[in-house]
Amino acid sequence: MIAPISPPANTQIWIAAGVTDMRRGFPGLSAQVQTVLEQQPLSGHVFCFRGRRGDVVKLLWHDGDGLCLFQKRLERGRFVWPQATEGKVSLTRAQLSMLLEGIDWRKPDRTWQPLMTG
Repeated sequence: MIAPISPPANTQIWIAAGVTDMRRGFPGLSAQVQTVLEQQPLSGHVFCFRGRRGDVVKLLWHDGDGLCLFQKRLERGRFVWPQATEGKVSLTRAQLSMLLEGIDWRKPDRTWQPLMTG
């Protein structure tokens, strides 16, 4: 079994809003990180891209040793993506985990309600 990607706790995670051509590899996605997201691909941040159909995402991440490109395709459902057609959205590690599981990371529901104290 291959371990999931495990960026350090202080790693920023960015979603590239809008649609990305999923035929792009290292050079094309790195260029998109620089020109559209205005970030550096070798920064150690995680950059997430989604295709038109919404069932495939690619993650670009420099782990300190080299640039990594991960791809995931859902068998059913779609990855939840921001409504914006351009720009970037920051995620937490927990939100990234939910996104990769096909869960709506924008409004996760608690299984309990906190008690009001006062």
